[in-house]
Amino acid sequence: MTEERVKRKLCAIFSADVKGYSRLMSADDVATVRTITEYRKIMAKMIGDHQGRVVDSPGDNLLAEFASVVDAVQCAAEVQKEFKVRNAELPEERRMEFRIGVNLGDLIQNGERIYGDGVNIAARIEGLAEAGGICISGSAYEQIENKLALECEYLGEHTVKNIPKPVQVYRVGLEPGATIPRVDRDKAERGIKWQKGLLALIAVIIVGIGGLAIWNFSLRPVQQEMDFISDKEKPISLPDKPSIAVLPFQNLSGDEEQDYFSDGITNDIITDLSKFNRLFVIASNTVFTYKGKPVKIKQVSQELGVRYVLEGSVQKMGGKVRINAQLIDGTTGHHLWAERYDRDLKDLFALQDEIIQTIVRTMAIKISEAESVRVLRKKTENLEAYDYLLRGWHYFDHKTRPMNSQARQMFKKAIELDPQYASAYVALGAYYYQAASYGWTEFPDQALQRAYELAQKALALEEANASAHRLLGLLHVRWAQYDLAAGELKRALELNPNDAKSLGTLGSVLLYSGQSEESIQARETEMRFNPYLSPGDFMELGLAYYLQGRYEDATKILERGVGQKPDFVGHHLGLAAAYAQLGRSEEARQAAEKVLRLDPFFETKSYGSAFRNPADRAALVEGLRKAGLE
Repeated sequence: MTEERVKRKLCAIFSADVKGYSRLMSADDVATVRTITEYRKIMAKMIGDHQGRVVDSPGDNLLAEFASVVDAVQCAAEVQKEFKVRNAELPEERRMEFRIGVNLGDLIQNGERIYGDGVNIAARIEGLAEAGGICISGSAYEQIENKLALECEYLGEHTVKNIPKPVQVYRVGLEPGATIPRVDRDKAERGIKWQKGLLALIAVIIVGIGGLAIWNFSLRPVQQEMDFISDKEKPISLPDKPSIAVLPFQNLSGDEEQDYFSDGITNDIITDLSKFNRLFVIASNTVFTYKGKPVKIKQVSQELGVRYVLEGSVQKMGGKVRINAQLIDGTTGHHLWAERYDRDLKDLFALQDEIIQTIVRTMAIKISEAESVRVLRKKTENLEAYDYLLRGWHYFDHKTRPMNSQARQMFKKAIELDPQYASAYVALGAYYYQAASYGWTEFPDQALQRAYELAQKALALEEANASAHRLLGLLHVRWAQYDLAAGELKRALELNPNDAKSLGTLGSVLLYSGQSEESIQARETEMRFNPYLSPGDFMELGLAYYLQGRYEDATKILERGVGQKPDFVGHHLGLAAAYAQLGRSEEARQAAEKVLRLDPFFETKSYGSAFRNPADRAALVEGLRKAGLE
């Protein structure tokens, strides 16, 4: 790893989440989204007022850095006090109470991203704070001692996953006190030492707003929240076939509302390239993490482990469209091909095919005529229907009930304009599936049945529609029809061998149907296409490792999952069982306590009902009972 890619900093980190977020969303998703949006704006302003800088805000998290720990803790206290006042004006069932953790430690900077032990520790400390409260590490306490009139209570030392030494933890009072209790020096060692002038002090805040994980569904790749606790510091080796990452095309129209169009073209290029068996294509939700950020092509190539990188821009003006595209060898930085296209909008589909064919030729890939016809098969001749489909996916990706309803209207309009448009039927089916999965309909069974009918309609129009097969696979998973699900997902992967989402869903099917070794293969392949997994993905890969007796691998992947979503109970269940089997009894006990704190009514006897193989259920229950769960 080059010095240009990674710079280490000493940092203070602030991690927070909202208690009971899923319950709030279920009760009134519109009001919840409105409140969260307002609270995040308040936090962003307070960060600026305290000389801080927001670094990133993927998904439901916020990452910022400060010039001092004092500013970071003071900002945290004022945020909590402000939200306490605002919560008092809301009905009790609508209040959002944050838990905040602050740590001072080492982090790694990779471009605009930051991660490392410092972030990892903060995420764990946050879990010790009460709703509406703040906890800080001993190293952070040393920086504010005698500088802030906030009373601190010492909570002792706590073991933090992947950190060799225990971490001192303090609870911070929000109201000024006369004195700040000093650390008992005989009882606790100072946490962090450094030489003056060697490193600049940086304070960092992570604000996470999350609750129980929901399985993220999409029939096209979209941006997911990034895993802050990334351990991918080593350059990834190149695949044994031509590999490419397509960066999000820039929208040069001057109108942010046209983002849906440039994003849609990016996704279409990725999807078409993904269908070639001789290509390795990075998933869209991975490359979209680079959207709007200055990037270095060599850095992207190293981070994603690909040789080629495509970048470009889109400008739509009335009935015209201009697309700039260039293909770069990321290993050398050499431009292999660049072109500007000025075409009538009605020629957009032919232009997309021309770009795909040029990319394939430039990478010197031999493609059969049959495969070329399959990949470049015309999807619709109606440009307006295509535009409505892109608009619909843009609404769909917001994953809120009102936006999902807007997506439905767009998808229906696309079908009205072109009744033979298979992808539009798949999209409308996705709407019904998402409505049922997120509890946005009073008739979930009817919604799932309607999704099934729409998927079948799409396949009647276009049997080679990979997304339709994947939708059917998801529906069969929902109905616990694992064999049927596996068949549909394998067909989807025949048509689109680079589809990370189909690989992930197949990994789930194989896990619950008793094929944990095959599940691991699917999941590990998925991670190569898309390293930013969801909490459920981390959990399922960890359980598959566990069932294969690979307990060390299970703890490593589940600990990464905890770093992304500390309060997802599935991670702690897997860790409790794996730690117990490794004989790490104290860590198993702590994980079990976390399970009961997150789910006070958990019963081991009812766990694992989704596993078809009784031996798998028995193996999981054995580990949980060893950890002390009954």
